[in-house]
Amino acid sequence: MPEYNIQQTLKRYGQDHIINYIDKLTDDDKKLLYAQINEIDWDFLSCIGRGKSTCGDIKPINALSCDKIAEHADSYMSTGLDAIRAGKLCLLLLAGGQGTRLGYDKPKGSFNIGVTHELYIFQLLIEHTLDVIKEAGTWIHMYIMTSEGNYKDTVDFFNEHNYFGYNPEYIHFFIQEMNPATDFNGKLMLSSKNTLAMSPNGNGGWFKSMHKAGLLDDIYNSSIEWINVFAVDNVLQRIADPVFLGATIEVNKGCGAKVVRKISPDEKVGAICLENGKPHIIEYYELSDDMKSHKNSDGSLSYGWGVILNYLFPIEKLKDTLDSAMPLHVVEKIVPYIDENGKLIKPATPNAYKYETLALDLIHEMDDCLVFEVERDREFAPVKNRSGIDSIDSARILLQKNGYKL
Repeated sequence: MPEYNIQQTLKRYGQDHIINYIDKLTDDDKKLLYAQINEIDWDFLSCIGRGKSTCGDIKPINALSCDKIAEHADSYMSTGLDAIRAGKLCLLLLAGGQGTRLGYDKPKGSFNIGVTHELYIFQLLIEHTLDVIKEAGTWIHMYIMTSEGNYKDTVDFFNEHNYFGYNPEYIHFFIQEMNPATDFNGKLMLSSKNTLAMSPNGNGGWFKSMHKAGLLDDIYNSSIEWINVFAVDNVLQRIADPVFLGATIEVNKGCGAKVVRKISPDEKVGAICLENGKPHIIEYYELSDDMKSHKNSDGSLSYGWGVILNYLFPIEKLKDTLDSAMPLHVVEKIVPYIDENGKLIKPATPNAYKYETLALDLIHEMDDCLVFEVERDREFAPVKNRSGIDSIDSARILLQKNGYKL
């Protein structure tokens, strides 16, 4: 887009303040800033002040409980392993996060959770996957989504540790797309005089980011039918779980979601349910008090299935989502920026909105979902905080409980 048209676009959206320094920039710096502006989808501004989305008819959803899974575990295992051996599964690790909340300024996956010896989060996730690879007798393609900021550190970390024994030909790194951040008035911000303040577009944009990275053609032209999506911060999760995959195939569901039973009505995990008859994940802060406390006839919580961000999606159905707009979630965050005097400001409290898509919204794009219960003490040890709930300390306790030597 010509320079004049870019400036007119900025004026139309009330964003011309971001070219205040344009006369002080070199031609190369101007090109960089204009290239960022050209990539903006201005529809994101309509999210500001919109508040929570209105839900439709919300109802509880049934789950395949641990007891029921155990009854058919051998059959599910066999079906899942057969599918893996046939090359029908690939993996996606969402690894864009930094370890900032852990007091660690590197990719979260490179954090050493060991005590007496090195034991990295990435290492644990790879070793869990290698267990399945050994049993299936075949390698599984793993895609790792990083942020722009931690891409090099992540790739270098894997190289330095020889991929923890994983075949590097089956690991593919790519970068998550970015969205501009704004202040609370919806004004774009600058991180430097020639660079917009940008933030990762959330963990729901992974399929479109794979498309942009040119990775989908290889998948489409292969035997891959399923993708197992999981987050970096759960150090106990089972990846490429053949029982989970086999159950989803045998029960003939459109996708799968691993869940745990919530330990309390107020636990801060998304709850899977039905919205207008389709699978839906409602955030903990969107549950009304009545929904939080509502119980089934057996005394269990009606909305008590908490998701742990471990999903199975069919590739064919995901293709349809490339042409649809994912909902944007507006999140308050701390974003460094330069002020009107060109001074870099590093706020101590949230000062900006980031615009994110969430993986949980992809569930609603599916026709149905297998809600697959796992034992939380065996598969749910999130590392989100330095101490307290869902922390380094609590994860270490659970790792030791499961036989790991730290």
